[in-house]
Amino acid sequence: MPTDATSPTGEPRREQLLNAADRVVQRDGPGASMNAIAAEAGITKPILYRHFGDRNGLIGALTERHTSGLLAAVRAALNEPLERRDRVEHVLDTYLAAIEARPQVYRLLTHPEPGDPTGAGNALAPALRQIADEISKAVEIQVDLGADGPLLSETWGRAITGMVLAAGDWWLEQRPCPRSRMVQALADLLWGRLAAAATLPLAVVQSAVATRPPTETPGTGPTG
Repeated sequence: MPTDATSPTGEPRREQLLNAADRVVQRDGPGASMNAIAAEAGITKPILYRHFGDRNGLIGALTERHTSGLLAAVRAALNEPLERRDRVEHVLDTYLAAIEARPQVYRLLTHPEPGDPTGAGNALAPALRQIADEISKAVEIQVDLGADGPLLSETWGRAITGMVLAAGDWWLEQRPCPRSRMVQALADLLWGRLAAAATLPLAVVQSAVATRPPTETPGTGPTG
């Protein structure tokens, strides 16, 4: 007989429960209840609480799962050996594809439910700050922006992230065009000075990559 640590298929119990929560959120939306998630997983609600404490704990676990995956995908896209315009479009498409694949999970992490005391609806904020940092670093070590490079890269990283968040939110809600067209529209807006700037020499890029500190994933940094 399987223990509570594993599912009947041998899958770790926690992963089984998170998979069930994903399915229910995708079906029922951000207001998915613990009762529905427990039923989907084929367990009683006390077992669900035993693993996550409360709904806030479950939302936190879902957040860690999805934001870690999103950050890894964006980081990989930023490091693809592509021409600059192609890389810009690839990063944009990576983000939009992620929110398109799980729209209800995205809404859970970005749009608070009225009166929800759990903090859901702001859960994506740490990951967005991290994405802004990743974009800023990529611009700084890859693009020659002159003496104002550090300031411009930090400013652009945060501005690009905010722009794409707002535009992606609207696009997901309204679906005015295919994802590929949205990527082109956003890339066109970004393309002004970024297109005109020279590329930093490869040796400078490699040195910056080798010496920059590792990036923390939300939830893994110091807590005190």
